[in-house]
Amino acid sequence: MSDEYQIDVPPSFFALYTDARHRLTAPLRTVRERYEACEDLACHLVDHARGLLFQLGVDESDVLERCLRGLQSADSGVSGDEARWVVHRLAELLGWPFLRDAPEAGPSDEA
Repeated sequence: MSDEYQIDVPPSFFALYTDARHRLTAPLRTVRERYEACEDLACHLVDHARGLLFQLGVDESDVLERCLRGLQSADSGVSGDEARWVVHRLAELLGWPFLRDAPEAGPSDEA
C-alpha cells in the first residue's frame, strides 16, 4: 500500500503530537487531519484578523491575542496547543510578529 498523502505536515505541527521519545501520540491519519483543519483555520482567519486590526484600531499583537483567546475556548474545536499553533501560523501568513508566548518552533518550518 502506498502513502498517497500529498500535504507535508511541518515538524512544528508534528511536535504537538509527539512524546519525549519522538513517537506520535495519535495515529498519523489523525495528525494529518488535524493539521489540515488547523492550516485551513489559520488561512480563514487572515481576513478576519485584518478586519479587526482596522475596525478596533488595536495593534497586531492585540488582534493575535484576541484570536488566541477565542480559539482557546472550549467550543472552538481545537486544543490549546493547536490554538497556539494556529495563531502562530496566522501571524506568519500576515507577516506580523509572533506573540510573546508563542512556541519558538513555528509553522515556518513547513516551507
